[in-house]
Amino acid sequence: MVPVSSPFAAPLLQGSVARRTALVGVERLLTVKEVAERLRVCTATVYGLCKGGKLGHVRVGNSIRIPEGELARFGGEPKGPDRRRR
Repeated sequence: MVPVSSPFAAPLLQGSVARRTALVGVERLLTVKEVAERLRVCTATVYGLCKGGKLGHVRVGNSIRIPEGELARFGGEPKGPDRRRR
């Protein structure tokens, strides 16, 4: 990878590693698709859980995001075989 020499991009690129390591304690937000894959259900089920108030979520623009801690509170990841329809 070639180093960026632009005065506009360099501070952003140089500081990105520092910012990522400084975000300790900030909870990752998962997409509906990521949650569906972890729970081994379809995305419609995840939307239904959010709508029914069973799975906490936040809206980011027009998207739904589920905090990783909320997924753990809900029940985490299943241990059984994959039962999703493909």
